[in-house]
Amino acid sequence: MRQLHAQDWPLFLRLHREPGVLDHVADPMDEAQIRQRFDERLPAWHIQAPYGLCLLISEREDGQPVGVTGFLGAWQPHRQAEVGYLLLPEQQGRGYATESLREVVRFALVDCGYHKLTATVTAGNAGSRKVLEKVGFRLEGVLREHFLLRGEWCDDWVFGLLHSEWCPATG
Repeated sequence: MRQLHAQDWPLFLRLHREPGVLDHVADPMDEAQIRQRFDERLPAWHIQAPYGLCLLISEREDGQPVGVTGFLGAWQPHRQAEVGYLLLPEQQGRGYATESLREVVRFALVDCGYHKLTATVTAGNAGSRKVLEKVGFRLEGVLREHFLLRGEWCDDWVFGLLHSEWCPATG
């Protein structure tokens, strides 16, 4: 993984246009909206960056990009961040989300010292739920009719992972 660069625009655009990627995440966006999201994720990262850390996930063997991952943090005062990931449809179910999320979690909790990580997943997104639970996130609750997606109100599952759960010796 590496920080997102300007040359990653074609992948980012594809992730936001490809059927099956944003089905549980967001309504379709026009190219200008997608470009704004991309540009917000480009500045060099630091612990108090307003848009968090966005990383490109690529295959080890050939370096082909497969998706993005990262976190959006609120360092002060509560040291919490929300994690997320998007993978190309043909790369889903191959372990990339789990492997990359484990590294993002390790970096955020161990290297950066965040206290808690969260993830919000539209109810019914079984793939994302499975990834989060494999990494150690726990379902903390359901926000009923919390998210308007394609004109319908959807419940959100809220997951959390505490520093003390990931790093029990240093809790």
